[in-house]
Amino acid sequence: MWLTRSDAAPAPGSIRVGIFDLRRIAPLRVLVAILITACVPATAEPSLAMIELLALEGFDPVSYFVKEGPLAGSARFELTWGGRVWRFASGADRAAFRDNPEVYTPRLGGFDAAGILDGRLVDADPLVFAVIGERLYLFRDGERRARFLADPDLARQAEAAWPGLQDLLDVPIRDAPR
Repeated sequence: MWLTRSDAAPAPGSIRVGIFDLRRIAPLRVLVAILITACVPATAEPSLAMIELLALEGFDPVSYFVKEGPLAGSARFELTWGGRVWRFASGADRAAFRDNPEVYTPRLGGFDAAGILDGRLVDADPLVFAVIGERLYLFRDGERRARFLADPDLARQAEAAWPGLQDLLDVPIRDAPR
């Protein structure tokens, strides 16, 4: 839509958009660009932000070991460990995990234990789990879980296969709780 007064014709070479004369705006844009450039150091490099994934889809890893578990964790009780964000149902659970994360984290990187036996990294459902030998294992479905519960030696076999599959991870599993 052109907004011009009927009694004034635009000057030759001027372009009007709405009520703005672009000849007057262009120098302002150049000035803004110069100011922005002057404020940014020439050696500034883009920062690489690490994206940390939410572990166990937000379920409290400590709660898998109690009768009521698993329980949903809360953003109020978070801890970063192993390149992932862990949520807890309480501050006490967060403290227990912080003091001994290896006890509470799912074995085999949280992948489906049966998939590890097949030589593949298969996503697991955090609600399909088993505690075998005081260790947490996750599974893709109930059938795979039943297979491991029927033969607990499969957990030992999956543990033996796990080191050879860790090179397939996009992001290595790191420790050091923060």
